Amino acid sequence: MFDRTIENTIKEKNNGGKAIVVVGARQVGKTTLLKKILKDKDYLFLDADDPATRNLLTSPTTEQIRTFIGNHKYIFLDEAQRIPGIGLTLKIITDQFKDVQLFVSGSSSFDLGNELNEPLTGRKWEYELFPISWEEYENKIEYVKSEQQLENRLLYGFYPEVINNQGNERETLKNIVNSYLYRDILAFSDIRKPDVLEKLIQALALQLGSEVNYNEIAQLIGINKITIQKYVEILEKGYIVFRLNSYSRNIRNEIKQNRKIYFYDNGVRNMIISNFNQLDLRDDKGALWENFLVSERRKQNLYKDTFAKMYFWRTKQQQEVDFVEEKDGQITGYEFKWNSRNVKFPQNFIDTYKAEGHVIDRNNFRDFVKIVL
Repeated sequence: MFDRTIENTIKEKNNGGKAIVVVGARQVGKTTLLKKILKDKDYLFLDADDPATRNLLTSPTTEQIRTFIGNHKYIFLDEAQRIPGIGLTLKIITDQFKDVQLFVSGSSSFDLGNELNEPLTGRKWEYELFPISWEEYENKIEYVKSEQQLENRLLYGFYPEVINNQGNERETLKNIVNSYLYRDILAFSDIRKPDVLEKLIQALALQLGSEVNYNEIAQLIGINKITIQKYVEILEKGYIVFRLNSYSRNIRNEIKQNRKIYFYDNGVRNMIISNFNQLDLRDDKGALWENFLVSERRKQNLYKDTFAKMYFWRTKQQQEVDFVEEKDGQITGYEFKWNSRNVKFPQNFIDTYKAEGHVIDRNNFRDFVKIVL
């Protein structure tokens, strides 16, 4: 079991009069985390994957809620997105049962966001949980072992079940991708063309680290740009991918409204393209390194509320900075290299934005993926 960065933050909100909601992809450890927080409590566990639980929690009256809560002071509802209208039920519990602390987990923000946001406005603390972070991983197995495992993590990623099943990583990833990526996303979204979704995910996986042009992908797959944009948004809500937009202050030679798309987990990405070759045999080593660094930085910024904004930068003259962060008015650019020999940072970027420039490589990446506040 890994100690999770947001565990203490959640504990501080316990018994504060609001529901505590943890969202994220399946298998990232939401249930494990909340059960750990509740381990010394007498709590009622409600699993919404169980049809009986779904029936119980679909539009119950206040008195019906009172009956199944009984004397429990803590309630944990798992996979809440599977229950129609769950937001109103949770609102009743939060408003009418003031001495009950409600914990809720959800595997996506497809319907859960809409279901909860309006009914629970001002009544919830919401947290996102991602696959294990490098910081959590290193804290668990210590520096030397994590150093030895770096290349494996670039190939197989950080899903807890993958880490805990060394030697069976591919089979474990296959199960995660088949059960969550396709089954759940299709179940909780209105995608009518699953074959198109599969082609899109593969196209995004193959363009890792490169700018993504929706028009080009639309032509490649044979559907319109609006559908591509909609499907990408669904993949974001399912915690499969996330976007970085290009950074610009309206300087005329910069490229505007472009985006890069990254995967939250390297292992999921490699499973999608069925490539687990060792790094030395790959032509996408740089892209894997970049995806690892950007996804880890995103975890840190969200877990630690840094309020940093994340971008990339490129001009029409092909000057490029892999990653740009804007925080408290300071602009910092980062170049990512597995081995940082003779890296020249674009001076134009430094001068224009009075920015700092750093090269992140195999030897100094820890400070980048472990933000110390």
